[in-house]
Amino acid sequence: MNEKSRSDSYAAAGVDITAGYKAVELMKTHIARTVLQGGSEEIGGFGGLFELDITDMPHPVLVSGTDGVGTKLKLAFLMDKHDTVGIDCVAMCVNDVVCQGAKPLIFLDYIATGYLDPVKVEQIVAGVADGCRQAGCALIGGETAEMPDFYPEGEYDLAGFTVGLVGREKSISGERVAEGDVLVGMASSGVHSNGYSLVRKLVLTADRDLNAPVEAFGGKSWGETLLTPTKIYVKPALAACKACDVHGIAHITGGGFIENIPRILPDGLSAQIERGTWPVLPVFTELVKLGGLGDRQAYNTFNMGVGMVFAVKAEEADKLIATLEAQGEKAYRIGRVAKTGEDGERLVLL
Repeated sequence: MNEKSRSDSYAAAGVDITAGYKAVELMKTHIARTVLQGGSEEIGGFGGLFELDITDMPHPVLVSGTDGVGTKLKLAFLMDKHDTVGIDCVAMCVNDVVCQGAKPLIFLDYIATGYLDPVKVEQIVAGVADGCRQAGCALIGGETAEMPDFYPEGEYDLAGFTVGLVGREKSISGERVAEGDVLVGMASSGVHSNGYSLVRKLVLTADRDLNAPVEAFGGKSWGETLLTPTKIYVKPALAACKACDVHGIAHITGGGFIENIPRILPDGLSAQIERGTWPVLPVFTELVKLGGLGDRQAYNTFNMGVGMVFAVKAEEADKLIATLEAQGEKAYRIGRVAKTGEDGERLVLL
């Protein structure tokens, strides 16, 4: 910490430079937990360093992704719990990148707040580091911005950026998805980090106590259930790509099934989803009841218990499921790829 660097005038304007120095010191042990071969434990430079090893990769392709946690943060503020939203931040980025078959290498975070609380920032970064370890990538830098009058007291925003690597010949785009392919879904851990504007409206309008145990959730509260971190799929997805001929991967994020699965389908094809082939998590059942949501609304907003979907040839489906289960994941045949009908629907709920 640079004790000599301070500005009384800046502090009077609402920016405490020394709080920033303290936050950086508190972050260091968490960042060190994510260091990989090729990375550096040093922080504080103008850029983060990572040595790229492309041995035996004749056509390396970098794949990048950026995202934020969104209004799930509002629940973190209400619950005063900040050590898991960093996992969400990492998950939203790396789960996108792995859909291209890429292994995430590095991650950077961005935290913006009106008043910098070093202890709270440490909790956030601890979660980011946990997420990076789950994804097998290095936290090599970031930005913590203190912006008085921009955010309400006690609130912040959190976003991230990741870069991954894949050989061009092994990259996945969805262009090989074909009629007759089977769709295999990997179970989600909960609502993940999408649809929270609707979630908050439903739960808070119904005056649900965020801290009270809920029988449908096995005794967990609404708050605990809704803050369950987004599942990070990197390791099982990469194992699947290595073991099987994967044609396409869709991360079920904002827009649910209806928007995300068609993103991997070539023109003229649609996804036929067979409801009842996987267990819908209780949190979705309760949210649907609270809002009186129809099927299209629910599947256009939430992941409904499936956070990632793979498209493979029918003869590969059992092998894919076995591979994912060997990684400790729950996986299900949830549908198939067919020609688009006359109605032009790219996703059909059966």
